[in-house]
Amino acid sequence: MRAEAYRWFVRGAGLALGVALVAAVVYCLLLGARAVALVFIALLLASGLEPLIRRVRVRSRLGRGATLLLVYAGFFLLVVVTALAVLPSAANQLAELGARLGPVLTDAREWARTIEPRFVSVSLVGLLTTIQRALIPSAVDAPEPEQLIALGFSFAEIVISVIAVLTLVYFWLTERAHLQRFALAMLPLERRTGARDAWNEIEDRLGAWVRGQLILMGSVAASTTIAYFLIGLEGPVLLGLIAGLAEAIPLVGPALGAVPALIVAALTGNIETVVLVALVYLVIQVVEGNVLVPLVMHNTIGIPPFIVFASILAGAAVAGIPGALIAVPLAAALLVIMERLQARTEYIALTTTSLALDEPEADTAAELRSP
Repeated sequence: MRAEAYRWFVRGAGLALGVALVAAVVYCLLLGARAVALVFIALLLASGLEPLIRRVRVRSRLGRGATLLLVYAGFFLLVVVTALAVLPSAANQLAELGARLGPVLTDAREWARTIEPRFVSVSLVGLLTTIQRALIPSAVDAPEPEQLIALGFSFAEIVISVIAVLTLVYFWLTERAHLQRFALAMLPLERRTGARDAWNEIEDRLGAWVRGQLILMGSVAASTTIAYFLIGLEGPVLLGLIAGLAEAIPLVGPALGAVPALIVAALTGNIETVVLVALVYLVIQVVEGNVLVPLVMHNTIGIPPFIVFASILAGAAVAGIPGALIAVPLAAALLVIMERLQARTEYIALTTTSLALDEPEADTAAELRSP
């Protein structure tokens, strides 16, 4: 009796210790959410570059180290050239648009103060004030020294975050094999092969998703920039950049990307320009949704649309827009794990009777057989 009680005590203590360790890990992850997000972004980018490294290595017959340096140097150069080519022009156009929007926003704030009910007026005034401070801070009130210091710290955090992500990408690409072997060594010998295959499949799916997403964002940004330039809309580079970045936001991103262009078109006072901008953006989205998405994203992550939609809603509910952004790749990784956990070599019984399956049931049962 004492031995049995002792065994149950040990099991309970082990369970309590395991729960405490899991809670401690989750708590630490929540405290370091920003660092975890940067690491996750770095892993996504590294997964997108890994197939390119393999392809270049096969064709060039270079060693992995030389191939890695070549591909990463090209990636880093592309990021720098794109930033230098787009950001200065976008910043100048933002300043010009801010100067034009200043009087309009001031008049809109004065009008918002007169509307009823009062809580709607306060909300609109606050929203317009925030927009005006973001575009032209000096138009609302003179910035305080504390605000300037906070702005400097925010800019420094952005720069440090970008450098950290690029550094993490490089170290992951160079140390991936060693880290994988170290992690797999903690598993029983009979489980290592399956875990390694699942790991590689997850990285392949995430890499395909990243490459497809970047292609879609770049296509939307380039097409909208060219279209806005041909229309004669002010700030085509800035508006195209916004449309491309908004494409990364699931569900509402395409609609959000059109709002700044429609506002700029409305400032011209020409209704034909507004209608033309709306039609052009609608055509671009239709072409992207019916041509580019099936062509680029076909079978890249291999998860059903229902799970995609549900994961986006869950991610947005938990962490807002950042949660929605990472929901799909996380769902793809979890799906790979679930597929391997439920791998079967036999049919799953759809009924409890011994009657023969009719043709639709037989087809469904065949689909449930593991690959």
